[in-house]
Amino acid sequence: MGGRVRALILLSGGLDSTLAAKLLLEQEIDLIGLGFSSPFYSTKRGRKAAEWLGIPFIEIDISSAIWEVVKNPKHGYGKNMNPCIDCHAFMLKKAKEIMPAKKALFVATGEVLGERPMSQNREALQIVAREASLEGLVLRPLSAKLLPPTIPEERGWVDREKLLALQGRSRKPQMELAEKYGLKDYPTPAGGCLLTDPGFSERLRELLSRRKDKARLEDLELLKLGRHFWFDGGWVVIPRNQQENEKIKAVREAKDYLIKVKDRGSPLTLVRGEVTPSLLKEASLLTIRYSQAREEEEARVEITGPEGTREEVYRWSEWERYLG
Repeated sequence: MGGRVRALILLSGGLDSTLAAKLLLEQEIDLIGLGFSSPFYSTKRGRKAAEWLGIPFIEIDISSAIWEVVKNPKHGYGKNMNPCIDCHAFMLKKAKEIMPAKKALFVATGEVLGERPMSQNREALQIVAREASLEGLVLRPLSAKLLPPTIPEERGWVDREKLLALQGRSRKPQMELAEKYGLKDYPTPAGGCLLTDPGFSERLRELLSRRKDKARLEDLELLKLGRHFWFDGGWVVIPRNQQENEKIKAVREAKDYLIKVKDRGSPLTLVRGEVTPSLLKEASLLTIRYSQAREEEEARVEITGPEGTREEVYRWSEWERYLG
């Protein structure tokens, strides 16, 4: 490495973090990309960006820890179920933990002042650095000239004059930079985090409300699939297509029940939670409603649970109320 300054960069693979990395590489900083995986986001884009940048990439699975953060965020949620301040602070803490082993002197991010009202205002940027015990060591190359000088700038590790003063929600300056660097394939803003997705957030909010302390990390994969119906203590998930049927099989647990209409095109419904005979009946009727048997006079349903498989027959008059 020849004595060059080394730094970590939180690399999601989005446009901002990729451009921030590029600016530092132009100053001959030895960069290591750092990506985090969880049920809410993956490192796929970060790895792709690291390949384009030509830098090493480290992946850290933070699933269990970030689940606790999501359930009880100290600084609250954004527009949906995204606890961005707490999440960013947690990621910076993890970065700080590995700095000594990687001989990194500071951490960079792709944050842009004012781009996110909740998590990228001046106060929030200060909070995440302070809570990670990295005050003065978090560099935001895209907005550096609008922020107080950091230690890397004060000590001459990074030339502040070659950094930028971007601010606000417009992506035009970033897009112009991307064109300059020949960067063409980049995702839309916030496209990589499920917690910013309104549909997923609504289901997550319902899960935390309905199951409270019983909500588990393992439940999150189920939230990504199908239509969701809640009953007292019970949770019914009905796939939308054959692909989701196959995914339901993959996430099914030993205590779950699977329901399908026999001899007809049918979703493979999953039932989880406090399963009762009445819940299984309601789940069966809902399954018929979304099957090819919905207009028939009678439907035969196959129910598979821990005790084995059985069949039940229902009449049109029983599921009619679900057709409205």
